[in-house]
Amino acid sequence: MTLILAVPSKGRLQENTYDYFARAGLDIAQGRGARDYRGAIAGLPGVEVAFLSTSEIVGQIATGAVHLGVVGEDLVREQISDVDNRLVLLTPLGFGHANVVVAAPQSWIDVRNMADLEDVAAHYRARRGERMRVATKYVNLTRRFFNEHGVGDYRIVESLGATEGAPASGSAELIVDITTTGATLTANALKTIEDGVILRSEANLAASIKADWTQEARSAARAILSRLAASEKARRSREVRAFLPERGQAILAEAAQKYAATAEPATGAGGEIAFLAPREQAAELADFLLTRGAKRVCVRALEQVFETDNPLYNLLDAKVLSRAG
Repeated sequence: MTLILAVPSKGRLQENTYDYFARAGLDIAQGRGARDYRGAIAGLPGVEVAFLSTSEIVGQIATGAVHLGVVGEDLVREQISDVDNRLVLLTPLGFGHANVVVAAPQSWIDVRNMADLEDVAAHYRARRGERMRVATKYVNLTRRFFNEHGVGDYRIVESLGATEGAPASGSAELIVDITTTGATLTANALKTIEDGVILRSEANLAASIKADWTQEARSAARAILSRLAASEKARRSREVRAFLPERGQAILAEAAQKYAATAEPATGAGGEIAFLAPREQAAELADFLLTRGAKRVCVRALEQVFETDNPLYNLLDAKVLSRAG
């Protein structure tokens, strides 16, 4: 069975997904053009790309109709009650950042946290004989979060339009919505409750537990995850090269301990050592090598770093393939 990878069908999420995969050498081609809902990854047989809405991707992964998909964690947590039995979030992708938050009118100066909301709800019921209303598209996330914070005297008004406008229009007192910068909330005279961040979400690569993981699908997944892991390792690492008069184990051990750097002898030069170090530690490692006798240290960015141990495929194997048998 061909592995099916679901990606967003339009918008910024699609663009970011294309860029993320392209950096790993995985170029997504969309069939006959933007209206074609099936595609492929250039040079990688055994993979079919499905272009779906973000909400559809979550549903298709949950039922096992697709093997892998790019999803927002907010939709996963909202739409699937038994997430751990349906899918695994393999890795965050570094885009699609947004927070699901509880927001109240700025005029509610005495309301700062969720405990204050319970007091407001009680006063609202006593004064008006009604429950405080919360407008949201995130019904399940809201119910779970409010229950965890002991807020029970409210009712949800499902939002079909611009949620942030609900308090101003009089259709709700509070909202639960997604925000990136908070500018839209501020423009609508709303504020985020101090402990009201329900979820810090971003795009993730998810794997379906319910999909049919044939040997062909597993092989294709290994190829995709190998390249993605290699690209991510390269993004987080730098190669640090230096000629050392002494290539003793003490220097290598100290570099590993202080700077999390691993080293292998570089080819063709007796005293040259090539270190692989975390990006944020590269400059400090270079200074360290200069103090140990190096005359020059070169640091360079990398495109991909392939390793025997692939953390993404290991996670897929442990959480998904072992269940599939």
